[in-house]
Amino acid sequence: MISSTPPVVPVGRIASNPQPVFRLTADLELRPWRYDDAQALVDACRDPDIQQWNRPGRDVSLADARERIARWQESWTSERSAIWAVARLGERARGLIGWGDIDLRGGSAEILYWMLPAGRGGGVMPEAVVRLSWWAMDDVGLHRLRLTHSVANPASCRVAAKAGFALEGTMRSALLHADGWHDEHLHARVRGDAWPGA
Repeated sequence: MISSTPPVVPVGRIASNPQPVFRLTADLELRPWRYDDAQALVDACRDPDIQQWNRPGRDVSLADARERIARWQESWTSERSAIWAVARLGERARGLIGWGDIDLRGGSAEILYWMLPAGRGGGVMPEAVVRLSWWAMDDVGLHRLRLTHSVANPASCRVAAKAGFALEGTMRSALLHADGWHDEHLHARVRGDAWPGA
């Protein structure tokens, strides 16, 4: 059966534009990853907290990191994902944020993020999540944005709440971490939800 429902976002909406750079407070920006950020990716793959809550891979070399950065650049043009570095102006990446599992036809995506220790604790991630959510909804035209995290990760729960992502429920045994299967909280925002501080 042929669907009569048009796509929420037309193909090409992302890829037809260069990946934008967004300024944040405290001289931080969200910008595309560069090859000279590869060491930050290697460091992230060795960080115990990032290893616990994400799956960045282990024993990642500089060459592996550069290949991953190249894949992120390709994923922008194929509109599968949109990944930014969180960095101080003129410095290498100290974190990652972006949209994975982009579904233009269905109008949805899932946010992913991590920060190296030097970037944690300053309230940067909620601000970055809000900024990329504006972009995803207002510029791209997505309708529903998801944020998921292990129920054992209260820091991500706080990020979701501060960024205006409503808790919708718990997905049982949803993601395999190094220490076993974790239940995951599902947060989301949809077009029309109030923005934080509004």
